[in-house]
Amino acid sequence: MDTSIARMGRYGRAAARWGRLLAGGRAQAGLRVFYGWDLIPAAGEPVAGGTAKLQKLAGRWPNSPTDFSLLYLGTTYLPRDLRQLLWVAGRRGAKVVVNQDGVAYPGWAGDRTDELNAPLRRALHRADHVLYQSLFSKRSSDAFLGVPDCPWEILPNAVDMETFTPGRAPGDGPVVLLGGDQTQEYRLELGLETFRHVLDAHPGARLLVSGRLVSDPGPAIARLGLGSAVDLTGRYAQREAPDVYRRAHVLLHTKVNDPCPTAVIEAMACGVPVAYPASGGTVELVGDEAGVGVPHSDGYDRDEPPPADALAAAVSAVLAERERLSAGARRRAVERFALADWLDRHAELFASLVE
Repeated sequence: MDTSIARMGRYGRAAARWGRLLAGGRAQAGLRVFYGWDLIPAAGEPVAGGTAKLQKLAGRWPNSPTDFSLLYLGTTYLPRDLRQLLWVAGRRGAKVVVNQDGVAYPGWAGDRTDELNAPLRRALHRADHVLYQSLFSKRSSDAFLGVPDCPWEILPNAVDMETFTPGRAPGDGPVVLLGGDQTQEYRLELGLETFRHVLDAHPGARLLVSGRLVSDPGPAIARLGLGSAVDLTGRYAQREAPDVYRRAHVLLHTKVNDPCPTAVIEAMACGVPVAYPASGGTVELVGDEAGVGVPHSDGYDRDEPPPADALAAAVSAVLAERERLSAGARRRAVERFALADWLDRHAELFASLVE
């Protein structure tokens, strides 16, 4: 019942918005940004995936669904009426900025690769400016979506360095955090198998598994004999995130070919170094001073993460040099991924596009 009411509310808001959009003419002077969705979660409310960056932007440029002069699209979460919105933007002379994340590729999308990439391609080639979240995002986008005929730049995700700060390291442990949402089954399975090796090397270690789970971890936990060493923390609001990271000594990030994982930046800002598969944009985020990556086959045809024992060895290597890597993680995050700098760059870009 609640789902039906929420759906009816979305349809009602969309219908009302389209009535106002079709009645309007060209965009009036001044900057008003629409993010493609009628409602953007307020600061502190739970968000998922690419909605987080829209939430940060809306805090400075409020969402303007009907009188917008600039349409800002995050490809992680494109609106259902994308084609119509792009038509309206063209009709009223509004500029289009695309924040390009990842693409569909055969390794995870299989036969649906072209179908899933179609809206991404449509947005990309209608853009007046493209922000790629990493060099990996640029390369994969060029390969599967084509090269846009407009200016572009690399602008990684960012976090608030005043909110995400280091805390006192946990006294017990070591504590490994499998952070973010576990939206692909292999990520959770690999995390649990990796932790089995970590537990063998570090008796008394604990694993925190956060976020939304797409599969039941119970059978794997039982099979691996992990028992009470695993704590399923569940989903959390953004305001709770720093405390989640501060509970850990190391972040275990198991996703391969990840374009620009914000969870990795948040952990680094909290002084938590990272053990990860050395592929995608994660390599660009972590560098040499904030964690240990594990080389593996990273093509587009198949997702082939590194073996669990190799990832466990990376966790142990991080723990052995945690003090140095923790300081490096915080320093790198502040220098490269500060939210204030990210917002300032958006302000410059918006001003250059909309008088």
